[in-house]
Amino acid sequence: MTHDPRVALDALIAAFEAHYVACSQATDDDSSTLEEAENTLRDAFFTYDDELFTQFGVELPFDLLDDDYDEDDDEEEDDDESYDEDSDDSDDDFIDIDD
Repeated sequence: MTHDPRVALDALIAAFEAHYVACSQATDDDSSTLEEAENTLRDAFFTYDDELFTQFGVELPFDLLDDDYDEDDDEEEDDDESYDEDSDDSDDDFIDIDD
């Protein structure tokens, strides 16, 4: 680990650039090249996120989900009995396109 957020940011930017090149030049035969670029990008993202938090106590405003993310876990949370339809989080202000 770099222990320097600036170095981690530079590595993340380089990983984005390498991923772009891999995507733009990919053929069906290059799936391993693209997969390697994706893994490098993922690792660089997590390293940068970790370095920001370690150095400054700040997290990035978004997270990446693991490949083994199970959507069934969300359904269990949605069925929580403590859900209150009248809470401030309701969609009362939502306007449907058909309205």
